[in-house]
Amino acid sequence: MRIRLTAAVALTALLGLSACGGGSAESDGPVTLRMTTWSANEAHLKLFNEIAAEYTATDSKVSAITFDPIPFENYTTTLTTQIAGGNPPDLAWVLENSAPDFVSSGALVPLDDTLKGTEGYNFDELAPAATKLWQADGKLYAYPFSTSPFGIFVNTDLVTAAGAKSPAELIAAGQWTWQNALATAAAVQAKTGKAGLVVRDFDYKGWDFLSTVWTGWGAQAWSEDGKTCGFNSAEMVEAMTVLHRAIFVDKALPGPGTTADFFAGDAGMTVTQISRASLLTDQKFGWDLVPLPAGPKGEYAVIGQGGMGVLKKGKNAEAAAGFLAYLTNPTNSAKLAQFFPPPRTSQLTAETLAKTNPLLSPEQLQKVVIDGIAAGVVKPSHTGQAELNQAVRAALDPLWQPNADVRGVLDGVCSAINPLLAK
Repeated sequence: MRIRLTAAVALTALLGLSACGGGSAESDGPVTLRMTTWSANEAHLKLFNEIAAEYTATDSKVSAITFDPIPFENYTTTLTTQIAGGNPPDLAWVLENSAPDFVSSGALVPLDDTLKGTEGYNFDELAPAATKLWQADGKLYAYPFSTSPFGIFVNTDLVTAAGAKSPAELIAAGQWTWQNALATAAAVQAKTGKAGLVVRDFDYKGWDFLSTVWTGWGAQAWSEDGKTCGFNSAEMVEAMTVLHRAIFVDKALPGPGTTADFFAGDAGMTVTQISRASLLTDQKFGWDLVPLPAGPKGEYAVIGQGGMGVLKKGKNAEAAAGFLAYLTNPTNSAKLAQFFPPPRTSQLTAETLAKTNPLLSPEQLQKVVIDGIAAGVVKPSHTGQAELNQAVRAALDPLWQPNADVRGVLDGVCSAINPLLAK
């Protein structure tokens, strides 16, 4: 319990500290900026460092910029602990599920004046749908550098070895549904011994990644106004019952305690975002990228977002905002688009994205990314997310055993979080 409370305690400290005002006065000499990220991907960091080197060569106020990767599973906990402990970064990536807390707390510096005042920035082309989560009272508190729908990467060699129809064939026949996707995953496991389907970053801890599945049933973690629990709805019970059977009966998904890396060739399919495509550069197996399967409620898309913000408690907020404006200008936004779908409407075309995404075809980019952004819903987010996250995770733990009472467990989730939703 002590570990599970860490994120909630740290974020509570963040809220208290951020209300006290800005950080230390900025240095008169050149400064070094630090930016936290949740990606240690070499291709990502290489691009960030290239852009940073270009910036420091032209801005005498900034001597160096370092990028500090923090493991994804502990990212928000570590970031908020740094802030509460008086060691905040100057800039930080913020997960979509933490956006309401960071935006409402006053922890981030408003960016509008800096971005609008930067020559050639073209602030007005930032899509309203992309910036909505990062705004409060008409101000933008983080730049949505990635608005990325989830898709399914497919190891076509393993699917063929299992004697199953490929997702592309199922799509062409109008049969790409969760029922058929899970059947294919089960066949891969049975015939090849490899994992069938992996919901990447879930690992029986990151429960919000299951929204990529349950949204197909029309289920929601909570109502649109955030006040009513949705875990014990009929739609969620049905979705989780299907998922539970797929794990423990059909073996379509690896069970608790079992890991399988799709990008190492250990799984037939994985649910994730296009930023992971770079991991396929040197892979020898055949692969494809397709949209999420249709659920009982029809076709749908789920979006993950990442925001770049300037920490108010950082020591170099003004300089950090200047670098963020450079990092996200139209030129560099186009470079970042090879990994992170941009919020700029002029760059959200399959042809434009294909120029910086050589591994993905225009058709894949259109169907998964462009169409997904147009129709997708964002992963669950709520104020007090750290506490909610831990409560949901703990209440869902009994579900991940073979004889679980699915409805009973989901009733327990609502009992656990109803007091938090009522705050």
